[in-house]
Amino acid sequence: MSQVAHDLDAIQRPAHPVLLEIEKRASAESVALISRAMGRFLSTMVTAMQANRILEVGSAYGYSTLWMALAQPPAGRIWTVEPQARNAAVALEYFRQASEDDYIEVFTTPAIDLLENFPQRNLDIVFVMADAARYEDYLALVVPMLKLSGLAIFNDCLRNERFTQRFLAHPSLDATILPTEGGVAFGARRR
Repeated sequence: MSQVAHDLDAIQRPAHPVLLEIEKRASAESVALISRAMGRFLSTMVTAMQANRILEVGSAYGYSTLWMALAQPPAGRIWTVEPQARNAAVALEYFRQASEDDYIEVFTTPAIDLLENFPQRNLDIVFVMADAARYEDYLALVVPMLKLSGLAIFNDCLRNERFTQRFLAHPSLDATILPTEGGVAFGARRR
C-alpha cells in the first residue's frame, strides 16, 4: 500500500471486521484480493445506485462480494462465480459470519458456462476480477445483462490491451479506465 493510500485509509471509517479477517487470511495464503480502496469504491457505487442486482465474476474469498453486500439495500441480491470450490467454501464461511449469506448465491461452475445461460437481466452492476485473458468474452456476455445505466466494472484490465481497446470503443457503454495499478475499466450502459 502506498503512503497516500495508507494515509487515506487511516482517516476513513474502519472496514467491517470480517473484511479485515479476509484480508489477513488472504495475505497469509497468497490469495489475490482487490485493494481496500477498490472495495470502498465498489461499496460507494452500490450505495449511490441502491444496486440490488449484482453479478460478480471471480470472488476468491468473497472480499469484493462482501464490500458490495454490506452496502446493498435490504432486498439486494448478489450472484457470484468462483469456480474453485475451496475458495467458494471459504467465501461462504465469511458471508455467514457477516450475516450476508441469505443475499449471496455462489456458483462454482466455469464463468463462461454460467454466463452463457445466466437467466438474470437488468443487473445494476457486473464486477469482473477473473482471468484477464477471458475479459473480451465476459464483456460480450455481460453488457446485454445490464439495465440502462447499469455499470460494468473490470478490475486489472490493463493486463489485456485488446480488451481495453474494445471496452473503450464499445457502442453500448460510456466507458473509461481509472488509472489505478492494473487499471479499472468502468462503463455505464447507455443503450
